[in-house]
Amino acid sequence: MNESQSDELPLGTTPAFANMHKWLRRGLIVCLCALVLEGAFTFPLLAVWYGWPTLSLQEICTEFERIRFSDESRECIYPYPLFGPAEGAGQTTARDEWGVQPRPQYQAIEYRELVRRVEARRARENQ
Repeated sequence: MNESQSDELPLGTTPAFANMHKWLRRGLIVCLCALVLEGAFTFPLLAVWYGWPTLSLQEICTEFERIRFSDESRECIYPYPLFGPAEGAGQTTARDEWGVQPRPQYQAIEYRELVRRVEARRARENQ
């Protein structure tokens, strides 16, 4: 390489590794863009999966609390107090196996199952 080409290299890049650095930079940009897109679409798609147009985000959160702690009286607190107790503090209703690697005992939540659970609860309450 002549002197003019080595002056154009980024700081810390030697001519022998210039091509590798170029491809690493391109690969990292692609990976970062993929992470941004994944993060942008994860929450909306999960909200739809759990039943968002039918249920509000508050109702979805409340159903998660009820499933997680096996307690039908649990409610999602929004906005949560800044210096409030830790989430789930003092709860004794969860049926998880506690240990080094805790194992939850609730079933996986399927597509729009929270909508069915809320509708069933409302039907029970209206009887």
